[in-house]
Amino acid sequence: MDIEDARFTPLLPLDDVPDGKAIAVEAGGRAIMLCHFEGRIHALDNLCSHAQEPLACGRMRLGWIACPAHGARFDLETGEALTGPARDPIATYAVRVVDGMIEVAL
Repeated sequence: MDIEDARFTPLLPLDDVPDGKAIAVEAGGRAIMLCHFEGRIHALDNLCSHAQEPLACGRMRLGWIACPAHGARFDLETGEALTGPARDPIATYAVRVVDGMIEVAL
């Protein structure tokens, strides 16, 4: 899908997601997390591709978030699994901020 054709859904005010934090939200029937890292917002699936555990409560550092169950790390930008035991990536979503509101393309 071309980003210009994407339908963006408003989710949360930017102020509700402090830098360095991940917040779990439901959108379009999906469990998504909004990660605010070094001034950028990333939107990814909120389930580890290995353990099916929520990721939003995991540790976030250096552009990755770790699964709290087994420590698998996922790249915030691409969703790629960076370390085991996860092998499969998690989905990422296009994000924009409009008038202080975080919007995600689903």
